[in-house]
Amino acid sequence: MPIVELHVLEGYDPQEKQRLGEALTNAVRFVVPAAPELVTVMIHDMPAHDYYRGGARRAPAPARPDPAGLVREFLSTMEARDLEKARAMLAEGFTMTFPGTGPMETLEQLIDWSRPRYKFVTKTYEGFDAMQGAGDAAVVYCRGTLQGEYLDGSAFEGIRFIDRFEVSDGKLTRQDVWNDMAEVKANAGAQA
Repeated sequence: MPIVELHVLEGYDPQEKQRLGEALTNAVRFVVPAAPELVTVMIHDMPAHDYYRGGARRAPAPARPDPAGLVREFLSTMEARDLEKARAMLAEGFTMTFPGTGPMETLEQLIDWSRPRYKFVTKTYEGFDAMQGAGDAAVVYCRGTLQGEYLDGSAFEGIRFIDRFEVSDGKLTRQDVWNDMAEVKANAGAQA
């Protein structure tokens, strides 16, 4: 039964500590074959007035936002076509790549690319997986199915997709998208 004890400076709220406890549990389970209920995590708050580094009192750094929550919010915002709010979630230098495209840098490029392909598309999510990537970027994968309407008015549904995002400093820096839309369309045309 693995036991993890963590000392942090006081100041993190219960939701941030919950995220930390879940992340530590998952980190242990990545190596140790233990069920979640067998991993014990104890977080000890250290009063800031009792902590010194380099002879100076220190304050805790603010917690990073939940990267999976940020990705979910971005995708919902895009689906609602609130481009101003979505744009505010993007870091300078953000790029996105969709099937058959090179990197796009603006939401307007994405809209122009999608305009001759379908009237609209929505997503049903099967899951979000977040992890710390190399360097400072968190990596978030979301997966599920697409549904929507082609330009001719015919509906589509159940098309698999996976999106991979990179998040740094609470902003999206990269999005890569894979889906089976072209395969489904090609098969539908072959059956017609």
